[in-house]
Amino acid sequence: MPAEPARSPKPPQEQSNLRYQIRLPQPAAADAEQDRDEIVAELDGPDSDLLLERGAELLHALEHVAVRWLRLDRELHERIRLDCGNYHADRVAELKLSAQVAADRVRQSGTPFRFNPMTAADRRIIHLAMQGQAGVRTASEGFGPQRRVVVFPAVAR
Repeated sequence: MPAEPARSPKPPQEQSNLRYQIRLPQPAAADAEQDRDEIVAELDGPDSDLLLERGAELLHALEHVAVRWLRLDRELHERIRLDCGNYHADRVAELKLSAQVAADRVRQSGTPFRFNPMTAADRRIIHLAMQGQAGVRTASEGFGPQRRVVVFPAVAR
């Protein structure tokens, strides 16, 4: 039987599509909406788009694995965050804009507006964005992964 030709190993750049530089940025000045410390690891690499597909599903999964690996108490879970391509800042801006649009719609129509189900962190951003809005109030409804924010017309006092 003839010997199989020797295969040369793939160059390092072709061996893996998941190569990332993890950078832990220095803490920034206190943000008015940020009332707790966070650890943020910024991921950057040639396949960053994979982390951000389907609403950053893979990025969120990696966050979950990191929290489980660190064996943190439940109340500390929201303080660990992985970011890629400024996803979280863009998401916060998107949620604040959605909150403004929902508030305007509720003030004009007088009917409640229900957001799609979202994570606790996203619901918190909506609630905080609505705190200063006149003529509306918010509440969360539902259970588990089906929990959502509802914007109601404010009750006259």
